[in-house]
Amino acid sequence: MAGIYLHIPFCKQACHYCNFHFSTSMRFKPELVAALQEEARLRTGYLEGAPVETVYFGGGTPSLLSDSELNAVMDTLRAGFPIHSAAEITLEANPDDITPARLQAWKAAGVNRLSIGTQSFFEDELRWMNRAHTAAHARQCIEDSLAAGISNLSIDLIYGSPLLSDERWEENVRIATGYGIPHLSCYALTVEEKTPLHKQIEHRQKTDIDNEQQARQFLLLMQWLKASGYEHYEVSNFAKPGMRSRHNSSYWRGLPYLGLGPSAHSYNGSERSWNIANNNAYIRALAEGSVPQECETLTRAQHLNEYLMIALRTLEGINLQRVAATATDAEYRDIQRRLIVFLQEGLVLQTATGFALTDDGMLRADGLAAELFV
Repeated sequence: MAGIYLHIPFCKQACHYCNFHFSTSMRFKPELVAALQEEARLRTGYLEGAPVETVYFGGGTPSLLSDSELNAVMDTLRAGFPIHSAAEITLEANPDDITPARLQAWKAAGVNRLSIGTQSFFEDELRWMNRAHTAAHARQCIEDSLAAGISNLSIDLIYGSPLLSDERWEENVRIATGYGIPHLSCYALTVEEKTPLHKQIEHRQKTDIDNEQQARQFLLLMQWLKASGYEHYEVSNFAKPGMRSRHNSSYWRGLPYLGLGPSAHSYNGSERSWNIANNNAYIRALAEGSVPQECETLTRAQHLNEYLMIALRTLEGINLQRVAATATDAEYRDIQRRLIVFLQEGLVLQTATGFALTDDGMLRADGLAAELFV
């Protein structure tokens, strides 16, 4: 089993908090789509013939691809890779790009899952984030998707912004669950360097985030969604039973994946590679028949640390047998000792195979994982 990720680096406008690789100029979009197809053709052997069970169009804003561009990319993938007939094919989409006609075109291209960048159902908060869509778009796109027969939906929500009271946060979650959305990805607002939000806070044009508010709203979120029947299967991800993201789950299980497009990452089980994060340089290199990337072979310690970091963020948690298979005896004893300390502090609980985070532990997931690193 393997997955393919495609990075579509275009956006209508820059969200003030975003630090992903993207361009707001569509001038070279056709050339980039052609380069992405060429990269796919050049890397058909990367997954060594493993059946591709997930395809994920991320970005950026993949819903900015024209119908012909999306079909061309899908045709290239199907020609070069064994795409499973029941593959999960996800398209990230902004609410303002979703129309009944586009939904039918996406279905015809093979898309069977949408990940919608909602972020909030409140107009003033969307304006504060500099999102392109409106609160009306946020609701209408869900209704249109369901009416089109696409029920495998995920929506993104952001908590912890200065405009988001606990009552409004509860309303955002209530609206999402009220539509029966089977998957939610919920993220704390972060202030990344070199983003417009970072500069606005530095210049006191916007209020800084409140860490206590974010922690409180995350704990409330876990409480509300558990009561609504969602599995909290990864720190930021919640799903109805059987509706986890198969693509993201494959990352967390350490399965191989191929990343296509500028800034995309790939992993084949032993080596990790990443493409250049520059659209024009990417286009030029592929026009000359080469993939502009860097790569590294992971050491035993890197494999172990990545497993500890990723596994600790999941519902299943850390499997001690997996750790023992990679760690030295001394490392294994040290990891066990630290996990016992976390257990005594109420940050993890014991499972049949190892340890998993409690709700309080979820608040400190990355920091706790770092304490386990060898």
